[in-house]
Amino acid sequence: MNIKIQGGRVIDPASQFDQVTDLYISAGKIAAIGNAPAGFTADQTIDASNQVVSPGLIDLCAHVREPGYTRKGNISTETAAAAAGGITTLCTPPNSKPIADTTAVVDLIQDRAREAGSARILPMGALTQGLAGEQLSPMHGLSQAGCIAFTNMRLPVKNSLVLTRCLEYAATHDLLVIFQAEDAGLSEGGAMHEDTTCTRLGLNGIPETAETIEVARCLLLIEQTGVRAHFGQLSCERSVKMVMDARDRGLQVTADIAIQNLLLTDENVNGFDPNFHLIPPLRSQLDRAGLRQALLSDGFQAICSDHQPHETAAKQAPFAATEPGMTGLETLLSLSLILVEQELISLSQMLSKLTCGPARVLGIESGQIAEGLPADLCIFDPQAEWSLTPETCHSAGQNTPFMGHTLKGQVSHTLLEGKVVFQLG
Repeated sequence: MNIKIQGGRVIDPASQFDQVTDLYISAGKIAAIGNAPAGFTADQTIDASNQVVSPGLIDLCAHVREPGYTRKGNISTETAAAAAGGITTLCTPPNSKPIADTTAVVDLIQDRAREAGSARILPMGALTQGLAGEQLSPMHGLSQAGCIAFTNMRLPVKNSLVLTRCLEYAATHDLLVIFQAEDAGLSEGGAMHEDTTCTRLGLNGIPETAETIEVARCLLLIEQTGVRAHFGQLSCERSVKMVMDARDRGLQVTADIAIQNLLLTDENVNGFDPNFHLIPPLRSQLDRAGLRQALLSDGFQAICSDHQPHETAAKQAPFAATEPGMTGLETLLSLSLILVEQELISLSQMLSKLTCGPARVLGIESGQIAEGLPADLCIFDPQAEWSLTPETCHSAGQNTPFMGHTLKGQVSHTLLEGKVVFQLG
């Protein structure tokens, strides 16, 4: 199908292109920017006047809950939520049931994603068998099956020799390893950031050292092995400073942050709302200020949703007994636009953290608008106000503190390889 996107403000952070113009799409790819190619006849015209046309967003961490946890969500519902949020590509962690440490599970996830047709899923493979932290997984075979990266998530690899062997193997095959740094001993039993608010509420805390100590260990082993590495969802200023210092020394390390850690702090837990029970936890105002400063100085290459949908029952308990995490695919863009409204970063800078930034982390060609590339696009009105409600939520999980809040930045269309996979209304 030939599609003309007319009169939109086309922003491509990868090439620093920012201009009101037309886009022409043919055979699932971008055929031209500005002037129609010879002989082009549009089968569909999308009026993008007063809207932004950007590359489709790329989310580096989104749990789709399938296979194994379909009471919380499934690939069909969560990729539909992604499309509604302008996300065309998402990476899903390996903690499915069974765990993604075999090619059969990886094939299943990708097959279901193709059947759903709403967004592209790039599975992460388990770094160790069963995520048990004891034996290497068959990483090369999983990579051949489609795994974009490898992680043990927040499950510990206590033996540093085992972790070293994993990183050496990954380095040999040029595989990306993703760390979600957490010292299991220091974080055990904690429900929020360890500080005065935590003490006043009578909750067990998670100290910053639970993250920084593990970041330090991983960086030392990254330097020893030369592996390509990425730190996902950092929550402490000191953590990202260590990563930035390592990058300055020549290490191949990148980092991302969940949008909620740029907007919220531990003080939001005051009312014991279980939707604020997150891991990594919301940190102090000082940490948030430091994380925002790191965003400005390119300490973070990407912003992600850390999407974790839960069934209602998972959040119906005393705060510490609830399951951590919030749903975030549909609100990622709007929440990121708050940073623009607060004049922390420009619109183009923000979009780079959601498009070409994560694409470069993964080493893929997506996240940009250029002739000949797949037409993965997000069209949104940055001024339009909307609210996520239980009735309009596409995700099976409605566990978000932003439910019912008025947000700015409404997606009108999402295109995946030239096919409209979401249209407002």
